[in-house]
Amino acid sequence: MRVPTSSVQKAPYVFRTGFGVELHNFDPINTAKGVYFDMEFGKGFTAGFSAVQGGDTTSLDLISKSQYAPQVEFGFHFQQRIFTYNDISLSAGLQDVVFQNNQNEEQMLSLNTDLLSFFVVLASEKDLGDYKMSTFMGFGTGGLGPMDSVKVVSDSAQTANAGVFVGFLLKTPYFGRTGGMDIVGEFDGTGVNVGLRIPLTSDYRLNLGFTHIERLPSWKTRYWTGHPGFSIGFDMAVPRIGGATRAPSSGPSGQPLPYGQMPIPGDGSVPAYMDSTIAMADYTVLSLRDSMSMMNNEMRNLMVRLSALEQESQFLVDSLKQLKLGKNVSDKNMNEAMRHLSRSLRYFYAGDFREALKEVDLSLELKPDLALAYARRGSIYYKLGDVQRATINWNLSLRLDPEYDDVRNILKALHENRLKEANLFEE
Repeated sequence: MRVPTSSVQKAPYVFRTGFGVELHNFDPINTAKGVYFDMEFGKGFTAGFSAVQGGDTTSLDLISKSQYAPQVEFGFHFQQRIFTYNDISLSAGLQDVVFQNNQNEEQMLSLNTDLLSFFVVLASEKDLGDYKMSTFMGFGTGGLGPMDSVKVVSDSAQTANAGVFVGFLLKTPYFGRTGGMDIVGEFDGTGVNVGLRIPLTSDYRLNLGFTHIERLPSWKTRYWTGHPGFSIGFDMAVPRIGGATRAPSSGPSGQPLPYGQMPIPGDGSVPAYMDSTIAMADYTVLSLRDSMSMMNNEMRNLMVRLSALEQESQFLVDSLKQLKLGKNVSDKNMNEAMRHLSRSLRYFYAGDFREALKEVDLSLELKPDLALAYARRGSIYYKLGDVQRATINWNLSLRLDPEYDDVRNILKALHENRLKEANLFEE
């Protein structure tokens, strides 16, 4: 209807054009009318053009005698999709770059800066079974700001600040063969507009709607500012057409024929306007060519497999070298870890438990899965009076080596309160 929209998808049409009429009074007839054209150029950039002639803004009691000639507006609209994420899109643009004719003969067209609008719109698209809901929310300046004017005419010296707008479009399965009927609703910053987009064919649509529907009860009492109206329009969209498709043809052997080659019917006959001998010879040549292509493909596949086997062999050699290197490193780490454990035992018997603990920690840095190191660290913590940490380390040691009977006996003795400090390092 009136608020800008956005979508995560490229427009399904090359361009769209149409016209609309908005009826504001029946007696006498008072309408605003216009035509429009828009298209998406790629990378989410859309541009459009519109030409509008507004309605007569003379008050209701004088309109029957009015000599007012509504102004004609020529507007340009630009929009760029700047962000998409799943079913959410964000677009920004410039709307209502409007030039209007002027009663002053010295200046035929002038830019109406009151209508010039910068906007940002956030859109979301959701599939609801057979329905599809698109919602729009954004803010704009100028003509999209919160003003009390229909703004389809140019008789407005009002200025507007930034305002918000919201809207939705519900695509229904009705008239599904021609694209589905759309239900539209929006708040454009000044009032509520509702409408239907009814597909006549897949490319043509009839648009019906009401603007400022909340003010319909004041149809005869409120005029012109914010006046409601009934709108009817018609638009045409030229759809995007992909590359021409062609049903696959095949010969008697099931092999697909090249593009342009006439297929040979299953009964062996050929079209009357083709010589059968030439057709069969051509088919034979094509079959031989396909056979040679298949042999070449098989040769290439064999070469690829041979190269893959050579790579696999080299990978196995590298893996074996890596295993040997890993074993050497592991053996070296084990030897160094045992040296640290030997030092820790000397510090322990000397009563220097802190240094003994440091040596055990160094040992575990080299061999994190060494059950003896955890057992010894548990004994050191026990000597330091930290029974909780001692128990944790003894349990870690037993988890790494479930057959470590000395540690199991220590834990059992600790549980029965009969642990003797002299036996802590007999493991």
